[in-house]
Amino acid sequence: MMISKLRVKKALSGIAAASVLALGAAAPSAPVFAQASSGSDYRNAISNNMRACAPGAGPSVRVTINGVKNSNGTIRAQVYNGTSADWLESGRWLNRIEMPARRGRMTVCLPVPSSGSYAIAVRHDVNGNGSTDIRTDGGAMSRNPSINIFNLGKPGVDETRFNVGGGVSSIAITMKYFG
Repeated sequence: MMISKLRVKKALSGIAAASVLALGAAAPSAPVFAQASSGSDYRNAISNNMRACAPGAGPSVRVTINGVKNSNGTIRAQVYNGTSADWLESGRWLNRIEMPARRGRMTVCLPVPSSGSYAIAVRHDVNGNGSTDIRTDGGAMSRNPSINIFNLGKPGVDETRFNVGGGVSSIAITMKYFG
């Protein structure tokens, strides 16, 4: 069965829309260094402090991001509570790290408030414009779920959720790009 180019384009538009929703890219945000942590449960922009993932630290998640296409633009990683009420909901992320992209493999440390279930979304904004560009930008989620046209690129929390104990958990995710 052949799928028309229009159907493929619509599906990819849905995936892009889901990543915009997931990572708050619909509205431009201030650079990370200009955002202070609010100290609230949600929307804390933080720096990539790898000491929070050192032995004996935690609770936190050491995230290895594989397959970053190039060193252009920014990488944004966000951790969410592993609940359907929070996962990919606008403004419901706990901590966010935004930093310059580096081709290949990158590692970030995302602290979490306590042991429990969490999910992570990562976005590569290749040209740094704060918008999702379907043909160039990439994305990834914890547990590397498949993305298909039926869920428009928004895997459910059951496909992305993982448990974090009182220490440091480690996960690896792989970026996905259109081209």
